[in-house]
Amino acid sequence: MKKLGNAKGATGAAITGALALVLLQGSSADAGDETASAGPATVCVGTRPVGSLPGPGPEVGPPDDTPLYRVLAYIDQLAKGRYSGVYTGLSVDEDDRAADVYRIPSREFDADICGAAEKGVTVRLHDTDATEVELEALVDRIGEDMHRWDGTFSLREVGADEAGFVFVGVDDPAKAGPILREAYGAFGKKYIKVHHVEQATAL
Repeated sequence: MKKLGNAKGATGAAITGALALVLLQGSSADAGDETASAGPATVCVGTRPVGSLPGPGPEVGPPDDTPLYRVLAYIDQLAKGRYSGVYTGLSVDEDDRAADVYRIPSREFDADICGAAEKGVTVRLHDTDATEVELEALVDRIGEDMHRWDGTFSLREVGADEAGFVFVGVDDPAKAGPILREAYGAFGKKYIKVHHVEQATAL
């Protein structure tokens, strides 16, 4: 997820990798939100022998060479490669040893992921209709306009959510929501979700 800071000229830093989780704590959606959401999950349970996948590299996350993290590393490779045109995002449920994969429906991608899942790992596949590449492009456009709305509302955060939309944090969702969705065309109208976030304060 990308976030915009409050310092002048800040554009935020991308948090990349399969283990980047989007935390929207303390936020509330604006009332006329009609953005896209992921469809119900299709579930597959791993059958591949434990240890048959390569261990996760340091770019994926903690050095946790477990079946779940090996599957996450494999999904990350697929998402950056041949399936980047359908991949939307990923979240991790460590308690249930599960990966939630959001993607534009693709039999080939689904079969590849499910076929690679090791025993003990559950993969939940969710339908979306936008790719991570498309969502990040919208995030970049909004980020470049960080100060465009000064005096009308305060733009405080923006990031791509793995479930298939762009999260925008502002001080006044009722005012900002219609303006932002209109400003970024049909794609913005469908995929922007506006929430209230508090002003960041220095510790």
